[in-house]
Amino acid sequence: MNAWIYEKRRLLLGVAAVILFFLVWEVIFSGLVKLNPLFMSKPSLIWSGFMYDLKSGKVLFELMVSVRPFLFGFIAAVVVGIVVGTFMGWRQKVGYALDPLMTALYASPLVAVAPLVIIIFGVGVPGKTFLIFVLSVFPFIFNTYAGVKAVDQLLVNVVRSMGGNDKDIYFKVIVPSVLPYIIAGGRYAIGRALVGILVGEFYAASAGIGYMIAFYGDMYAIDRMFAYILIMMVIAVAFTEGIRWAERAAFPWRVGM
Repeated sequence: MNAWIYEKRRLLLGVAAVILFFLVWEVIFSGLVKLNPLFMSKPSLIWSGFMYDLKSGKVLFELMVSVRPFLFGFIAAVVVGIVVGTFMGWRQKVGYALDPLMTALYASPLVAVAPLVIIIFGVGVPGKTFLIFVLSVFPFIFNTYAGVKAVDQLLVNVVRSMGGNDKDIYFKVIVPSVLPYIIAGGRYAIGRALVGILVGEFYAASAGIGYMIAFYGDMYAIDRMFAYILIMMVIAVAFTEGIRWAERAAFPWRVGM
């Protein structure tokens, strides 16, 4: 019951904050500040532009163009990140060897190599998929690595003393202990993956959400540009809430933490 009340309160407060934000935005540019449509817009105009593209089928088409590389790159990041992070944490020598390299790559401005990625992999799905993968894999690597290193060694020794092998340790001790770390990494990785799809479509694309943001910006159609920016924001919130739902389902005792 307490968990239900907490979720209802969080949802109501979140929705109220969003509605208040758009109301203030609309009021400011409906009378308090003179609106120049070449440089700024307001929610009512953004909604009109969004509905025009939605009815014409453009929004759905652009979403489908962006969804494929996003899913391919993000799923690959999840799999590779968890495997590499687990191996680094479970094998101490591997962790010592790869940690400096992974840290250097993570700290480097990977977005800056986007033009090179596009040149190598092309402007289609492969180039955008690789860029999304590179940007979103490191949160999974480092969070999984930290989770494995934080596993209680006493639990490992108990499983070994009862005749358990590495497989038993992995599935009965490591996986339950590391899952919260992976979920936390997933929240951050989603944002980086969305940046990846936008950057990939900014540089070289003829369709997609990122391309439409750049296109409408160049055309000074600010209402349409903001509409696609808000679409990306809604997608980010939806994915984040999806991860939170998975976390609540897997770890109900963590609700409210």
